[in-house]
Amino acid sequence: QVQLVESGGGLVQPGGSLRLSCAPRGIMFSAYTMGWYRQAPGKQRELVALITRDGSTSYQDSVKDRVTISRDDAKNTVYLQMNSLKPEDTDVYYCNANGRQNYWGKGTPVTVSA
Repeated sequence: QVQLVESGGGLVQPGGSLRLSCAPRGIMFSAYTMGWYRQAPGKQRELVALITRDGSTSYQDSVKDRVTISRDDAKNTVYLQMNSLKPEDTDVYYCNANGRQNYWGKGTPVTVSA
């Protein structure tokens, strides 16, 4: 059974940092493009960042100067380092694994508030 286990979300003050982690189970991690998405209530899920099997990255324009996605294939883990967080970054963040099949995590909430 495939599971994408996210961690690292929480409450942070504006200007603060968080690092999200996602450790998929049940897939050949190195064969998948990994991504982080976010979704607010009543809105569409949107891409934040993704990283391909060979390490190429792409980012949403609104976060690209503040966010870094990385992967450690030895640990089967993908990370999302978020800095200079803003209240508008408040969302539920979802891990995605895209390859032979597409898988989603259950999401980890991020709240940016004073």
